[in-house]
This record gives sequence, C-alpha cells and structure tokens, in this order.
Amino acid sequence: MSKLQKILVRARRQVFSEMVGNNPSIFQGEGYDFIELREYMAGDDIRHIDWNITAKMQKPYIKIFREERELNVVIATVLNGSVHFGSKKFKQETIAEISALLGFSTLKNGDLLSSYIFTDKMISTSKPSKKLHQIQKNVLEILDFNAINQKVDFKVIADTLFKRLRRKSLILVIGDFFEIPDFKLLAKKHEVVAIIVRDMLEEKPPEMGFASLVDPESGAILEGDFNSSSVDAYAKKVTAHDHELYNTFRKHQIRFTKIYTHSVASVELRRLFEGR
Repeated sequence: MSKLQKILVRARRQVFSEMVGNNPSIFQGEGYDFIELREYMAGDDIRHIDWNITAKMQKPYIKIFREERELNVVIATVLNGSVHFGSKKFKQETIAEISALLGFSTLKNGDLLSSYIFTDKMISTSKPSKKLHQIQKNVLEILDFNAINQKVDFKVIADTLFKRLRRKSLILVIGDFFEIPDFKLLAKKHEVVAIIVRDMLEEKPPEMGFASLVDPESGAILEGDFNSSSVDAYAKKVTAHDHELYNTFRKHQIRFTKIYTHSVASVELRRLFEGR
C-alpha cells in the first residue's frame, strides 16, 4: 500500500471504530431551533433564560435549542520548510495523518469540511463538502507538497481565513508553530484550535560535535560545535518560545495541543476534544 492509502485506511478505521473527536463547538444560540424549557442549572448560558416563564414560575427557566445546521469545519495546514524534518517520520507526514483523522471525524459527524494549505501565501483550498474524496485530495496534496525553502506568514493565514469565511466555523490550524501567530481577530469571529506538530529531536537535540546544518526554510548553512552547552541553550530558547506561544493562545481563548511525530495522533486528538 502507498503512504497515502495507509494513512487513509488507518485514519478511517480509528475514527469509525474509536469515535475520534466530536468536533465540539463553543457556539450556541445561533442557527438553533427551540425545543423546550427546563429549569436553569449552574453553568447554563444566562442569555437563554426565558424571563417571562421565570417570572411566572418564580424560578429561572432556560430555553433548550437543537442545532439547525451543520458545523462548518475548516482544516488549515501550514507547510513551511521546517515541517520537512523528523527523526523517524517527517512532521509533514504527521500533519497529513492529523488532517485525515480530522476529516473523517468531521464527515462522521455530518458536518461540512473544507481545507486550506498555506505557506506565506494560500497554496490551495476546497469548498465545503461532505464527500470522502475531499479528504483523499487534501492528504495527497499535503504529502506531495515540496515544503523545502517555503516560509510561513501567519498574518496572511489569519487575514485570508477572516475574509473568506463568512459563516462561523471551527478552524483547525495544523503546523509546527515556530513563529507565534496573531489569531486574536480570527478567534473572535470563529472557534480556532491550534495543533502543534513537533519532533522530539528539534526540541531536545543530541550533542553532535562539529557539524553542518541546513535551514529547510532559508537554505542557509549553519556550522559549529554543537556541544552540551550550545544544545542546552537552544533547548531553553525553544522552551521559552513555547511558553510565550501557549500564553498567547490562552489569552485569545484558543484551544491547543502538541502532537509529536512518534505519538499516536488519534489519542492526542481525543484528549483535546474531550477536554481531558
């Protein structure tokens, strides 16, 4: 079987047998049909309190709604040069696997799926659909894309999605996030989830002595003595960067998770969407 077929078969089996990810949304009240009234419970949205019934019954009652329309799920993958890296498996392949899992989960739930591929510009996009072939097309595009020397521009990504997506959507952005995005406005309009894909070696590299390394984004060659002190200094910079990244996501109410190339992506996604 080809790499594409293996990813699709494995992802579909995991989704339909293990129910990976229900794509829960924080959106409530818009596009919903009223079903019934019930007594208010702690944690309910106070905007749904029926004040007329509350006044008559002398206790708060809340309106219950049924979703009227499908959720619009958008998978946005970021394929800059640094995803062309991996100790056992390239990050680019892990991104393809995650896209397949999220795609099958979306269609299993009966929701609409659309996808984007970005570098420092929009590479490709697909219209909202419920067709399985769209997942295969997206995964194939990710696997076949030449990420070498490609750069990322998160402003382009945020602006493009903000302008193109008129309907409130669940946006799943997948990349390695070695730059910190500003998704503040995007997160106010939509529900944004960040999926950080990393390889353990790029966070905690081994001592290599004198070596030459090539930057997969710029093509620049870095030569030096990668001893314990330089490696430790680099690891601390990555930790500091991620600390700032996480704080930025929390500030803008963006859910996030990190998935390593050696991890079982379906398990990590289940934890994210089930809020574990």
